Amino acid sequence: MIRKTHAATLILLSYLAAVTIGTGLLLLPFSTVSGNITVIDALFTATSAVCVTGLIVVDTGTYFTFFGQLIILMLLQLGGLGIMTISVAVFHSIGKKVSFKQRMILQESFSHVPREDIYRLVKAIFYFTAIMELCGAILLFIHWSKEYPLLQAGYLAVFHSVSAFCNAGFSLLENSFMQYRDALLLNFTVCVLIIFGGIGFPVVYEIYNRPFEKKTQRSRLSVQTKSVLITTFILIFCGTAIFIWVEHGKTLRAYSTFESMITAFFQSVTCRTAGFNTVEFATLSNATLALMIFLMFIGASPGSCGGGIKTTTLAILSVFTWSRTRGKLRVNMFRKSIPREIVTKSISIVVLSISLIAIVLFLLLLSQPNQPVDIAGNEQFLEYLFEVVSAFATVGLSMGATAQINVFGKFLIIVMMLIGRVGILTFSYIIAGPEGRNGIEYAEESIMVG
Repeated sequence: MIRKTHAATLILLSYLAAVTIGTGLLLLPFSTVSGNITVIDALFTATSAVCVTGLIVVDTGTYFTFFGQLIILMLLQLGGLGIMTISVAVFHSIGKKVSFKQRMILQESFSHVPREDIYRLVKAIFYFTAIMELCGAILLFIHWSKEYPLLQAGYLAVFHSVSAFCNAGFSLLENSFMQYRDALLLNFTVCVLIIFGGIGFPVVYEIYNRPFEKKTQRSRLSVQTKSVLITTFILIFCGTAIFIWVEHGKTLRAYSTFESMITAFFQSVTCRTAGFNTVEFATLSNATLALMIFLMFIGASPGSCGGGIKTTTLAILSVFTWSRTRGKLRVNMFRKSIPREIVTKSISIVVLSISLIAIVLFLLLLSQPNQPVDIAGNEQFLEYLFEVVSAFATVGLSMGATAQINVFGKFLIIVMMLIGRVGILTFSYIIAGPEGRNGIEYAEESIMVG
């Protein structure tokens, strides 16, 4: 049965299984302080953890017991590394044969070119994850050891290090990191963890291997690595600059220059995939919120812990648009031509993503009897759009609408988180079928566009 199951379906089933088990564990009486949690809230929390999103309907630090928090932490790690990655590593370590389908899933998830050393890549992913999370935990422990007892400081450090590297955004603190907006060590550590967890394991693996290659065999960095690094830098830099420009006379008015820069940088990094925050969103202008929605929609990079349409998709479509405006048919990047199939795939990802967000947003607005309103009593359309994009891109940032939506609304957000983690194209393959069909070819006729 499993051998006949398509890889896309197998990925979705593995996440559904993890969500189901996580929901069951969170429903146990000793998982919550009150001993009781509704099924929909347990399902929402488990899905958010497995999909490394960070959207919550109950406060993680006060609602769940230590056991419940450990369950969430394990779900974060499981979802961040990828269920198939962990299963292949376990099977390989105990000497069991890993199926060809499982190897192919890893191949598609963590490499843009065929490679024979897939097991070495998986081992490197585990080592890199362990090293980054350990270093992050140590630095965060140094910060919190001045404020909390050592045992509690260590627990906070480990939890938030895993959450940051997995781009999850879950926090045991009631207001995320708002009280630490000027704490340089914490902000720097969290941002570094988010960036390394979001640029993609293939990029890290390629850069790590370069010093060990012989000079005669050393090749140039791949187009994927170059596009990921450049696009990530541009998004972080532009996001920081625009945030300061828009908010310098508003939210950042009472901040020092240092606080303004570190706050803007933190939000530019975290709003793409992670979901932590050091500012109150209610104070931000609509222009800044629109910028954050755009950054969330782009998300992280392929083969990473984050969601969104991915940085490479943005890079390809940007170059594609520039090429077409100059009358060129081929898409060239770094003196390499991108296959037309990849360009078409990128366009499909964006179109499907925007369509899905529009449909879910419409259903969410339609299903909510009590929509959030501003001071003047006007319904806040932006809050729901922000929530839907955050769920799709597995970011976890919220303007407060998540806690107010009804059961059907929570179900819609759950579906969005699953689709965002599995991938919009992967999910479409499950629905429409993976088989490529050319269809009937008729005589061509032109049509006006634009």
